[in-house]
Amino acid sequence: MKCSDWGERSPRWAGIRSQTVEVCGSSVHFLTADAAGPGAPTHLLIHSTLGSATNWLDTIRPLTACGRVIAPDLPSTLAGHTAAPHRRAARAQINARFLRAFTATLGLRDVVAHGWSHGGLVALLFADLAPERAGGLVLVAPTLPGPLSAAQELGWQTLGRLTLATGSPVLRGLLRLTGRRLLELKKRRYTLATYGGDPSRLSPDITALWAEELDQMRARPDRLPDAVTAFFGSAVSALYINRRPVREAIDRVAVPTLLLWGDQDPLIGRPVIDDLTARRPDWSLHVFESVGHLLPVEAADAYADVVAKWWRQLAPTCDPETPGSRS
Repeated sequence: MKCSDWGERSPRWAGIRSQTVEVCGSSVHFLTADAAGPGAPTHLLIHSTLGSATNWLDTIRPLTACGRVIAPDLPSTLAGHTAAPHRRAARAQINARFLRAFTATLGLRDVVAHGWSHGGLVALLFADLAPERAGGLVLVAPTLPGPLSAAQELGWQTLGRLTLATGSPVLRGLLRLTGRRLLELKKRRYTLATYGGDPSRLSPDITALWAEELDQMRARPDRLPDAVTAFFGSAVSALYINRRPVREAIDRVAVPTLLLWGDQDPLIGRPVIDDLTARRPDWSLHVFESVGHLLPVEAADAYADVVAKWWRQLAPTCDPETPGSRS
């Protein structure tokens, strides 16, 4: 769904615009809103691979107090408007390269990249791949490797690796046959309680939009097999099988980083967060009490306030030029 001004859809989204830009020969849709004041960085919002830029709609306006906001649809999104150039486009590494090209096309430097869920993995890889484009990271309940026992690691390196290699083609075939049926089942059983926290905190506008997007996915189930199998292969490999490149990226990334997590998140456990902060004690951590995996929309105003406070504390050590304004 696109709107020249999303205020037509809901007053809470006034000032948010849909725009398109050509990146490497492909049309890319993104949401954008102007900063509430001058002298602030551009905030690049990266959704989870199976979502779209609209996942951030309730968060965008509060974040404009921190700077200009841009949220692109990643390639191969199920509900977005950016086409997939090939069937592996949903992989995190490919999305990181896409973001490097996207920010270069828009002439953006020193953006603060916000990565939510699997988007956290994409944001990390983007900052590692294009340090000249990233000036800060906000990792929101990120899908990043956590601790594994020796037995678990051995199991993933043997049976897990074999299962991933043989299972992806099978999964793609099953999804081609049953994709529409699965999306219909998801809509009937769709419950936000799966993500923890308090679903009543979500606005009726965003939940209604998500329901409509599920209907749109049902109308084009052909996207499902490639998107899901690429996402599955990318996430499982990074978390359990080929963990070393991601851990090395965690160790290398040099930009200021804020880690956000809700203590009622059923998808990203506290051991992952503790492992990240032990590995990178220089990263800032803020834990939201009684909030789940849908943190940016469950607590949008508090989210923006925490980001603003964190960035203000960094301001004396940051480049005096306005980040995001240089080409």
